[in-house]
Amino acid sequence: MSVATKPVYVDDKLREVRESGRLEYRSKALPTWCPGCGYFSIVESLTGALNELGIPAKDTVVVSGIGCSSRFPFFVNTYGFHTLHGRVLPVATGVKTANPRLTVVAVGGDGDGFAIGGGHLPHAARRNVDLTYLLFDNGIYGLTKGQTSPTSPLGFRTSTSPYDNADQPLNPLLMVLSYGATWVGQAYAGRPAQLKSMIHAALQHRGFSYLHILSPCVTFDRTNRTYSNLNIQVHDLPANHDTTDLTAALREAATPAPPALGLYYQAKRPTLDDALDATIIRAGGAAGAVSATA
Repeated sequence: MSVATKPVYVDDKLREVRESGRLEYRSKALPTWCPGCGYFSIVESLTGALNELGIPAKDTVVVSGIGCSSRFPFFVNTYGFHTLHGRVLPVATGVKTANPRLTVVAVGGDGDGFAIGGGHLPHAARRNVDLTYLLFDNGIYGLTKGQTSPTSPLGFRTSTSPYDNADQPLNPLLMVLSYGATWVGQAYAGRPAQLKSMIHAALQHRGFSYLHILSPCVTFDRTNRTYSNLNIQVHDLPANHDTTDLTAALREAATPAPPALGLYYQAKRPTLDDALDATIIRAGGAAGAVSATA
């Protein structure tokens, strides 16, 4: 027996989108990613989360490196900085330090973040820079036409691994947790509602928040990290998972099983801004001098 559904009209949908306020966070430039790319849902999720939190676009900065994901600042109506390959975190740290009142979002891919930029991640995490790092992981270099990346699986065949990839893939969640990040989660572009909820939570965290986002490359990966594969692989973290237990988070991240989605770990710790203010006070300055002069 068929179930009657209410028809959807374009005009009604456009009115709904305009009234939601989300368009205030979208630029007039249309995304240029391949049709079906998971990055589209990440744009929608970030702009939706900013809108829900009421964070003004003029008080938001999106910083990116190089890669497909790093086109991101062009498609959002915030301040943006499209910087050098792998240098997203140093630049984002500088922006936040110069003006702590800004909401700073760093974005980048698995190659940008864990290959050329891999040396910056430990220090941003251990310093607890108050920013959100959205890492788009498609397990491949998409912008340069499909080469293996630090998160490509063993046996993956690309133009740089024609006889199959023999390099053990990195475990980003395990790495970031061990570096001292105070908020670590994982989401999937194919679950946009959950993705937006997790970005919402990451933006609210005071400190270094890292969200690992699994996202298929529909053009150069037809065998591994595809929607059809991820849709049956991903699952939520156990309901009884203790997000304040670092050991439990490390154990979940190290489990050789299909990827688990959700918040792995969160903790409260002084931020880099706090440390700088403390240094200013010890040097004879006034408390909050960094924020007051920004």
